[in-house]
Amino acid sequence: QVQLVESGGGSVQAGGSLRLSCAASGPTASTYYMAWFQQAPGKKREGVAAINSGGSTFYADSVKWRFSISKDSAKNTVYLEMNSLKPEDTATYYCAARGLYYGLGTFEPLRTPALYNYWGQGTQVTVSS
Repeated sequence: QVQLVESGGGSVQAGGSLRLSCAASGPTASTYYMAWFQQAPGKKREGVAAINSGGSTFYADSVKWRFSISKDSAKNTVYLEMNSLKPEDTATYYCAARGLYYGLGTFEPLRTPALYNYWGQGTQVTVSS
């Protein structure tokens, strides 16, 4: 069983920066993909950034060049560095994890939240203008 513990959310003014952390415990095979999703009130959960154990990274167009995802494999911890934050980045951010994908078609790490097996409790990010 994998547990994900997030930290690092908070309130910041537009243009500011925050760093989110997600520490995973449990079998590392179950955390081959680790990702961050955001969910604003009344909106669906959307993929922001993801990384796999091979080091490949994936970003939503809305955060490309502003956000950076990285992983400390020794700690099995994923980080999301968020720069140049905008009010529209305000949301609850969730860490998610899953193992290798053996289903039909190509796995797109940011597309389908339902394909992730494990979720953190969420951390709030609020960006004021």
